[in-house]
Amino acid sequence: MAAHSIKTVQKLPVSLEKAWDFFSNPANLQLLTPESMGFTVISKHHGDTMYAGQIIEYTVRPVFNIPLYWMTEITQVKDKEYFIDEQRFGPYSLWHHQHHFKAIPGGVEMTDIVHYKNPFWVMGKIANALFVKKKLDSIFTYRYKKAEELFGVWEAV
Repeated sequence: MAAHSIKTVQKLPVSLEKAWDFFSNPANLQLLTPESMGFTVISKHHGDTMYAGQIIEYTVRPVFNIPLYWMTEITQVKDKEYFIDEQRFGPYSLWHHQHHFKAIPGGVEMTDIVHYKNPFWVMGKIANALFVKKKLDSIFTYRYKKAEELFGVWEAV
């Protein structure tokens, strides 16, 4: 069974440096996640900026307010260009999330590409069709709107 994928692109009227500093700081992850998800960073020694090998631990409550443990590792970082987080333990059988940043006239373009796979084979595929994909889409929609609140709405240059 193939993995699922999501791709989002957002332009913001902010410098590459400012966007990178904000989005690569683990402390800001909670701010970018809907409150209804109960997302909490629980790791104590993850540092203030992303680096390869970094472990970040969370709890998240995606369904029926049931807490789930989630651990990701930042596997790759190229300063002010991209970082990649991969799930080590958590709700997915595969989670690979690429965060790309590119300076453009008047701001920055950010691209997120997520490849994920649900556990439980056919049941995971059904769960994806019924609610997982919708939940992930809503999380990325929230993140998009929150980024606009924080940095402003992109006006075509």
